[in-house]
Amino acid sequence: MRRRSTLQIEVPLYIHEVVEQLAFLAREDKRVDKRSGVSQRLPISVLENVISNAERRTIKAKENNAVPRILDLYAALPSITGKLELEYEGELKGGDAVARELIRSAVGKVFNSYFDGVNLRQVVQWFELGGSLRLDEETPAHEMVEQLGRIQDLLQFTKKLGLSESESDALRASAGEFILEGLYAHRRISRNEELEFVAGERPTSREERGREEREEYRRGGDPRRGGSGGGRRNLN
Repeated sequence: MRRRSTLQIEVPLYIHEVVEQLAFLAREDKRVDKRSGVSQRLPISVLENVISNAERRTIKAKENNAVPRILDLYAALPSITGKLELEYEGELKGGDAVARELIRSAVGKVFNSYFDGVNLRQVVQWFELGGSLRLDEETPAHEMVEQLGRIQDLLQFTKKLGLSESESDALRASAGEFILEGLYAHRRISRNEELEFVAGERPTSREERGREEREEYRRGGDPRRGGSGGGRRNLN
C-alpha cells in the first residue's frame, strides 16, 4: 500500500496481513464476546493508527519514508481494545493483555507464511550466545538498521519478504523487526521485563530437546552444529 502525503508512506504486505489476521483471531477468540462481535472497523482503525504512528516517528526523525513496524501495532493497542467487547475471562485477563496476545499470535501466523522451512538458527544463536536487543518505536530507521545489523545474517533474511539490498532503511528496519517479532511469537527468542529481545528458555526435558531438534531439522539445519543448512538457498 502506497499513498502520498507530506511523506512517502509505504505499508508492507505483511503489516496488512497481520492486521487482517488480528481481526480474524479476535473473532475466533473465546475471551471476546461473540454476541457483540468484533467491530468491522477494527482492521481499518488499527491500520490508520499504525500509519499515523509511523508518520509521527518519521517526521520527528526528519526522515522521508514512513514505514509501519510491528511496534506500531503495539502502540495502537487502544484502537484494538476499543473495538473489542470481552467475556468475563477476557476481563480478568485485561484488555491490553488480550490484545497483546492477539498481536503475537497474528504475527506468528503471518511469519509462518513467509518463513516456514527457512532455517533462522544463526539469528536465534546470536541471542543464545548472550546477545540482547531493545527496539523502540521512536528509533529512527537508520539507527534501527544499525542495531539489527549486529545480528548475524538477520537482514539477509529480509529478502524472503521481497526486499533487495537497495531498499530504504525504513523498509529494512520494519522487515528486520518483523523477523524478530516472528521468532518471539514462536518462542524461539524471548522478551524480558526491559522489553529487550533475549534468548528463549531452553527445553529442560529430553523429550522437549528432541522435539526442538526435529523442528530444526525440518527447517533444514543441524542443531548440533548450529549451521544454516539449506534453508537460506531460497531467499528470493
